Order: sequence, then structure tokens, then C-alpha cells
Amino acid sequence: ILASIFSLIIYWLIRDRYRVRNLSGKHVFITGCDTGLGNSLAKWLDKKGFCVIAACATEKGGQELRSCSSLSLKTVNLNLADSNSIARAVVFVTEETAGKGLFGLVSNAEGIAPVAPIDWLRIEDFHSVLDVNLLGLIEITLKLLPLLKKAEGRVVNLVNAKGLMAFLGGGYSLSKWGMEAFSDTLRIEMQHFGVKVSIVEHGFFKAEVVNSDIIEKYLFKLWNRLTPEIRDSYGEKYF
Repeated sequence: ILASIFSLIIYWLIRDRYRVRNLSGKHVFITGCDTGLGNSLAKWLDKKGFCVIAACATEKGGQELRSCSSLSLKTVNLNLADSNSIARAVVFVTEETAGKGLFGLVSNAEGIAPVAPIDWLRIEDFHSVLDVNLLGLIEITLKLLPLLKKAEGRVVNLVNAKGLMAFLGGGYSLSKWGMEAFSDTLRIEMQHFGVKVSIVEHGFFKAEVVNSDIIEKYLFKLWNRLTPEIRDSYGEKYF
């Protein structure tokens, strides 16, 4: 038993020392790069020498990122809830990689999720987050798989760990559980092609501090649109 434990420790130490070599020419596509984790990751990989393609939801986000990065970093506008926007981004990535394939796809973008009891929500409230966090992620991954297979690259899906605790209504937790299931299935299927699939479950970041005013505003909006019967069933004290 001790020999097995010792061997496992040695294996992990060796594996953790492994680093990707020859970074020049390796393209990494990252979603959700306007701010936060995606923005920081794009800058960090750019400094390391990767050819970064950063997807931003706004033109302003792309301009600000380019202004503090090297000339090799490229940005593209992307709305994961829009199939046409996804198609345009895929064309851009295909042209930028120029037949080399895609070394990495990092999915980080998140849709806005209303925080409220399920009873207060409508189907469009679920769509507002599922269309971005889950269905958009799936669609862009599927369309980039040929490039990932060509480069024997890797998919890294960033999953906020708070979404794995289903104690709030709405589509946020649903999207995170769905991302886990999609990633686990994709990992098994892509092994044959040499494509690695990883999940990074992260916690809170300083850049992700939740604005309580926004949450409160959303709650008032949801409460005010409820039927009198539903409002009466909960009561003002509950609200």
C-alpha cells in the first residue's frame, strides 16, 4: 500500500511539472473576455506567447483588451445566444488558425440569471441564461471540434462552483450541471481523437463581486409582474 501511494505521489509530481512547449503558433480561443477571469486569462496567455483569440460581448471590451495586449492577440464580437454571431466567430477563428487547427477552447462566458423562486419565473427567464451558458457553449464547441481535432487540442470549460449548489431558482444551476454532463461525455468521446476535455470548478473572484442593487432591482421586477394570487400566496413578509 505504501509503495502504491509513493508511486502515485511520484506520478503526480512528474505530471504537474509538465509544461506545454513551443507556444508560438498555438491558437487559443477564449469566450467571455470583456472582464473578469476571461479577460485576465487572455492577457496571461498572450504574455506566455500563445496566439490568443478573445471573444468579447461588446466592441468596447475588445478595444480595451487589445489596448493592453500584444499585436498577436485578436478579438472578435460574440453573442452566444445568437447562432449567426457564433457562425461569424467560427469563421474568424478558422481564418486566424490558417489550417493549423485550434490548440485550445476555453469557455467562460456567462448569461445573466434572475435569482428568485422558480414559481416567480417564466420560460424566457430560463432561456436568458441557458441560451448562453449551456446551449451557446454546446453550439460553439460543436462547430470548433474539427479545428480542435486537427490540432489534437483541448477544451477547458470554466464552471462556477456556486452553480453546482441548486438552492436558487432559475437556469443558473441547470446550466452548470448541464455543462458538467456535456463536458464529461465529450471527454470520453474525444479521447479517440487526442482531444483533452477539462472542467475547472472555480469559486468567487474579486472581479465577480455581485452587485446587490442589481439583484434587488431584478427581484422587484419579478415580484411586480406576478399575478395577485401568487403574490398573496407568498405575502409581503416573504418578499
